[in-house]
Amino acid sequence: MEITDVRIRLVNKEDNKLKAVASVTIDNCFVVHDIKVIEADEGAFIAMPSRKTNDGEYKDIAHPLNTETREILKKAILTAYYDELKN
Repeated sequence: MEITDVRIRLVNKEDNKLKAVASVTIDNCFVVHDIKVIEADEGAFIAMPSRKTNDGEYKDIAHPLNTETREILKKAILTAYYDELKN
């Protein structure tokens, strides 16, 4: 798997933990939109796109199946996020 593009949309709202929304293209043929970049006390992390169920829970729509893939996504998205903040 190769991440071929990461696009970041910064969220400019005060007192909001959501800092950006990312779209990731994988192998130039598959895109995942609405991956959230959230700032917490421990640092920034990503949250995969999700939807609210009828009972009020949130379920991921798309997500990595293993830790290695999650780390690849996290590194690519957070690198693009911090690069965007510099600009």
